[in-house]
Amino acid sequence: MNRYAGVVTGRRTKWVVFAVWLLLIATGGSLAAKVADVQDNDPETWLPSSAQSTQAVQLAEEHFDDRDSSTAVVVYAREGGLTSADREKITADRGEIGDGIAAGEVDRPAISEDGQAAFLSFPVRTDPSDNGVLTDAVDAADEVVAGDAPDGLEVRVAGEAGSIRDFADVYAGMDGALLGAALAVVAVLLLLTYRSPVLWIVPLLVVFLGSQVASGVVYLLAKHADLLVNGLSTYILLVISVGVGTDYALLLIARYREELHRHEDRHEAMRNAVRRVLPALAASAGTVGLATLCLVFGSMNSTQGLGPVVAIGIAVVFLAMTSLLPALLVILGRWTFWPVIPRFSPEFDAGVEKEHSWWARVARLVGRRPRTVGAASLAVLVALGFGITTVEVGQTQAEQFTKSVDSVEGQELLAEHFPAGSSAPADVYVPDGAAAAALQAVQGVDGVASTTTAGSAGGWTHIEAVLADGPDTSAAKDTVERMRDALGDAGGAGADTVVGGQSAILLDTSEAQRDEEMLLIPLILGVVLLMLVLVLRAVVAPLVLLVSVVVSYAAAVGAASLLFHAIDHPHIDRSLLLIGFLFLVALGVDYTIFLMTRVREEVRSRGHREGTLTGLTVTGGVITSAGVVLAATFCVLATIPTVQSLQQGLLVAIGILLDTFLVRSLLVPALSLEIGPGIWRPGHPEKQPPPAGGRPVESTTAGVGT
Repeated sequence: MNRYAGVVTGRRTKWVVFAVWLLLIATGGSLAAKVADVQDNDPETWLPSSAQSTQAVQLAEEHFDDRDSSTAVVVYAREGGLTSADREKITADRGEIGDGIAAGEVDRPAISEDGQAAFLSFPVRTDPSDNGVLTDAVDAADEVVAGDAPDGLEVRVAGEAGSIRDFADVYAGMDGALLGAALAVVAVLLLLTYRSPVLWIVPLLVVFLGSQVASGVVYLLAKHADLLVNGLSTYILLVISVGVGTDYALLLIARYREELHRHEDRHEAMRNAVRRVLPALAASAGTVGLATLCLVFGSMNSTQGLGPVVAIGIAVVFLAMTSLLPALLVILGRWTFWPVIPRFSPEFDAGVEKEHSWWARVARLVGRRPRTVGAASLAVLVALGFGITTVEVGQTQAEQFTKSVDSVEGQELLAEHFPAGSSAPADVYVPDGAAAAALQAVQGVDGVASTTTAGSAGGWTHIEAVLADGPDTSAAKDTVERMRDALGDAGGAGADTVVGGQSAILLDTSEAQRDEEMLLIPLILGVVLLMLVLVLRAVVAPLVLLVSVVVSYAAAVGAASLLFHAIDHPHIDRSLLLIGFLFLVALGVDYTIFLMTRVREEVRSRGHREGTLTGLTVTGGVITSAGVVLAATFCVLATIPTVQSLQQGLLVAIGILLDTFLVRSLLVPALSLEIGPGIWRPGHPEKQPPPAGGRPVESTTAGVGT
């Protein structure tokens, strides 16, 4: 660490570091703009390989020429009944769509029994690496059906292809907008934190450049190593790179400012700052990185891809904030802190309380009544945790957007006049010898409105089953389960039957996510515990900290669920629980690492009690600023008009704020004081000599808690 700190802050080597980063930025910046070109947002590619719905997709592609296609449904409706002009329009649309837009035959129009609605179904071509192939086809169909429509005729494009188009439109152009919004939020908060018209620009610039290099690395791995990248992982990469990078910058700059008071030479001050914060930053980056890499053991392809993407972002940003940022600050000199420039002052340590007066008062409160403060903090977390009882898992398509979109409106129109599952029938693939028995078994399943034998090929028969309920509803998933049970009970060759389609995909996805929670949550906890043991060189403290983070996560989920109900988005996608757990546990423990590594350092100089309170005093402002910045950055996800992004941003923001203001500021210091030096066991930092360059106990005092 001494050698590393010496390289990035050396009088000559700082220029080498700066030059290397210029080369990385020149390359990474150009590649970052191409990340959208390697995104794969095909929902079927996210399924576990063992799922029946995945097998159904494979059978369709292998035997029924259903590769790289998605079904669009055009819904027509008129209150009072379709007119002859409406029917002529539908016939004309069918011909025009079939002439060059559809990737196959356009089905004959289905007319509702009440005569008020009709729909056309047709396949459109897709490309896993280019959403534009599908969206262009759906947009072209939209132009056809909207053109020359008789007055009063409602026309909407729905179906799976329509839904994918709407999601693509929502996310289109969001890369730059999201990054810009995140940087704007961080810029305002940094300006308020530093109260300098210059200093905030430096970390913001380094964070932006680091995030661009990270995106460039992700692009290369997606292009040449088959790393799965989708819209969601791209946005999380941007947000977490900006948020975590800013946190690291705040911690480093705060320590650099301290050291500038202690050292006349800014190179020496930065070398000491890097050396002192590097263990905490490395532990933080290692904890988050390894925790996210646990996702590669998930069963969902989307989960497996998200882990490496986030880990890459953390690693690159960590390197940027511990090499480029120190080098740049040393190159620029002390004037960047203007107008409050830190001057060399040998008596600086004696002014700890004055320098951090507000947090000194907090430390005195914790020091006087640690048991009361700890109990009150824990009571608040437990009370919020009861909100978990209000969590409602499962979103329909209509609940996935925060604004009205065509595919949702079209599905609602369809459900008014047809069986709601008409837009996405369940696909049953059965060996030819068992086709008759399978057809009879499916027809007898409660929730199946109608069945049709769609064709046979390669020894397999394809049966389409229209469900009575919407394809994205719990009732439809229940029907799929009953179909699978009925087909399994049929025995014989029917035992090889698979049931796929949109409802089956949603069912298999939910089950896979439940399995992932059972596997990955304990694995992530184990990784976090191991990292805490390594960085704190203790066993008791890591166990205490891990429990505090888990309790904080439960409180965050409870509080977020109550908020979701208040803003009329009560239902969550199940993936929110795992992703929220990952980020809240991994990121939440960051602030505790920042606090406890400084406390451990102070304990060696001052003893356990005084070291704990001094650590809280001197880190309170910077860690709170870091938490606010990270929470605000995640709130930027709320600008994406999907409920999933809104809920992810709010959940993580709530959890981070709880960790910042309650867990790290009150609960952890109170528990540390209540447990006493035993919290460091089997280590004894209070008996170790101060670190190199440390301050002897008799020369300094925080003046708190005494």
